[in-house]
Amino acid sequence: MAEVLVYVDHVDGAVRKPTLELLTLARRIGEPVAVHLGPNAEEAAKVLAEHGAVKVLAADVPEFAEYLVAPKVDALQAAYDAVSPAAVLLPSSAEGKEIGARLAVRIGSGIITDAVDLEAGDEGPVATQSVFAASYTTKSRVSKGTPVITVKPNSAAPEAAPAAGTVEPLAVTVADSSKGTKIVSRTPRESTGRPELTEAAIVVSGGRGVNGAENFPVIEALADSLGAAVGASRAAVDAGWYPHTNQVGQTGKSVSPQLYIAAGISGAIQHRAGMQTSKTIVAINKDAEAPIFDLVDYGVVGDLFDVVPALTEEVKTRKG
Repeated sequence: MAEVLVYVDHVDGAVRKPTLELLTLARRIGEPVAVHLGPNAEEAAKVLAEHGAVKVLAADVPEFAEYLVAPKVDALQAAYDAVSPAAVLLPSSAEGKEIGARLAVRIGSGIITDAVDLEAGDEGPVATQSVFAASYTTKSRVSKGTPVITVKPNSAAPEAAPAAGTVEPLAVTVADSSKGTKIVSRTPRESTGRPELTEAAIVVSGGRGVNGAENFPVIEALADSLGAAVGASRAAVDAGWYPHTNQVGQTGKSVSPQLYIAAGISGAIQHRAGMQTSKTIVAINKDAEAPIFDLVDYGVVGDLFDVVPALTEEVKTRKG
């Protein structure tokens, strides 16, 4: 069976959920070979093996931390040369897409980004995408070279499938051309205690209807009661009510949670493009004609300042 490279997204060896989803999808088209770049590969290998990695190619060189993504592209290309895989899978994060695009250029292959599903095909893996601001669903395959595919988080449920997960060292030579952009400082992001927006199973977003930064705690309270991430529309972040890092939409982050709650968001196409692949969508808006209601599974016509606190209290009550 052909091998499939899976780029491991991790924090100091703690494997993030999108990688486990990639391993699940990779098993549909071949045998997953994980590529772990950075420290604590032995620890990560335990989790990777539980989810189907037949082996783990590991490398840790100082350049991964000292420079931007190019040294990691060198490493992934080394893994590609060593394995000759049937496909290369990466998470659809900003870094994952940049690494994937650079690798595709280097190896002369086509790339598919933001896939939401993956299946085996007679002529290679077939990826499902939600395109043109989520107005269409397409099935695509790479017609030249080895497919490089980035997959959106929450596209598949991680499934355990124990495999060997043998750790093998990966020899990496970082080219001088990969040292053009040096990292000179790092500032840790303040933790909110909430899930990462793009990976969260539940997202609660606020829009123009929140009517001010001082009112966003209403959205945060509902999110916290559900163990959810907090999102915001472009109108809300442009007004300075919430950080741009939390923007959901075509020019923000694309999310695909199990449950998406939009409060005070009209549903402009820009926002819809970033959340339309959510499994269940709930909207709260006092305008019964808001475009968001054309998209939702459940809609509540009402003032969010009445509905959201009542919903929060109900969630807390049911949780006991």
